[in-house]
Amino acid sequence: MALTRTRPRLAYETRGEEGSPVLLVMGLGMRGVVWRPQFEAIGEHHRVACFDNRGVGGSDPAGGPLSMREMASDALRLADELEMESFHLVGVSMGGMISQEIGLARPDRVRSLTLIATHAGGSMPVLPGREGIKRFLRVHLSRSRDARLTALHQLLYPMEFLASAESRGLDERVRDQVGTPIPRATLLAQIGALFSHATADRLGGLTMPTLVIKPGRDLLVPPTQSDRLSALIPDSELVEYPDAGHGITFQYAAALNERLLAHFAKHD
Repeated sequence: MALTRTRPRLAYETRGEEGSPVLLVMGLGMRGVVWRPQFEAIGEHHRVACFDNRGVGGSDPAGGPLSMREMASDALRLADELEMESFHLVGVSMGGMISQEIGLARPDRVRSLTLIATHAGGSMPVLPGREGIKRFLRVHLSRSRDARLTALHQLLYPMEFLASAESRGLDERVRDQVGTPIPRATLLAQIGALFSHATADRLGGLTMPTLVIKPGRDLLVPPTQSDRLSALIPDSELVEYPDAGHGITFQYAAALNERLLAHFAKHD
């Protein structure tokens, strides 16, 4: 991966030479490489970029508390360096919260917006259910790497999917996610940003074409939050995958990629 010229440096990767630009924004504690199923498929038709958020992977340390607006500023700085004057923006989980701030700050630069497994926050933090919290803590507090991998499997994907042939390749993907745990300071800074995330009272001003993706069996972000998010954004399109967990970008990669490419094409 390359590094931005400006600091804090972000590690990033690009693919594709033609087609309208696409910027992919990843969620809490995850490296940009987790976008691999989308990155490769979209790169066949578009110029696409993914990156490690500040404090994650090859990017510079977080350097203290974080906010969604700061991380949005990082993403826009990367877009500047890549000369992406306008781009299709896709964010998952915390990356969807960052993407909301990007769209609010620079609507002139966002051709279309896609928000996956995320929420609008508000006066009260949006918390996972009891089972989601329990598995999240196991992912980040277990000392055994195998225990962390198992917990992440169970956090992101329904048990039926884990037992199916479609889950082949999951071990390699999960190694990308937790093979090297992020620094504790970064985890705490990102969690702090999650707790302060609040865009609900501003989303009515968004005018770019917006697609909201709702995983129906998400343990981390209550699925009803996708309904709320779509209701807050004028003329947004809500698409539900009833059997998908929070790891929808892998579990439903082919269907999601097709949906994303159609969304980009419609609004180019």
